[in-house]
Amino acid sequence: MEQLTHYFPDLQPAQIKKFSLLGDLYAEWNSKINVISRKDIDALYEKHVLHSLGIAKVLSFKKGSSILDVGTGGGFPGIPLAILFPEVDFYLIDSIGKKIKVVQAVIDALGLRNVEARHQRAQGFKQPVDFVVSRAVTRMEDFVPWVEKNVKKKGHHRLNNGILYLKGGDLTQELAPFPAATVFSLSDYFSEKFFSTKKVVHLPLK
Repeated sequence: MEQLTHYFPDLQPAQIKKFSLLGDLYAEWNSKINVISRKDIDALYEKHVLHSLGIAKVLSFKKGSSILDVGTGGGFPGIPLAILFPEVDFYLIDSIGKKIKVVQAVIDALGLRNVEARHQRAQGFKQPVDFVVSRAVTRMEDFVPWVEKNVKKKGHHRLNNGILYLKGGDLTQELAPFPAATVFSLSDYFSEKFFSTKKVVHLPLK
């Protein structure tokens, strides 16, 4: 939590309370349904919560926006972003039902009213959104066809509507077919060693 409040000093008390509950919630649920690597659960705030919020360092979502989190797993990056942006609508989808069960339980425990969890594949999601977020579900060339149909044509953010993808390592080859993509290094925002190779990729789709 100290890391979180250091990098996001403007958090409101209600947001801090929700973030502080995540540790115990995920520890409890992870003992029943493994949605986070066992070795990572003790580093939840750095490797999952703060990592998810790296997207917010690249772009602040505006009130009334809608965001789709594809392959949300245990609720990342969607749940941390939904806490940070309470006036933005989030749709968290995953093809694995037991993961969505955990996500829904966390949503209920936190009282998040701006989040909807669905057991669904990206190809079946029909609603228009401003941005699609995800954490390295697959290669970009496979991901884009799943979600490009969902991105609204008209945008109202500093960055054009499209994908905000959390990725790691050397992305030169993977992004070669996407010259419009911009890569933001999370080491520019976070000093921890974990973020030295982590990035946010913005790919405009409209």
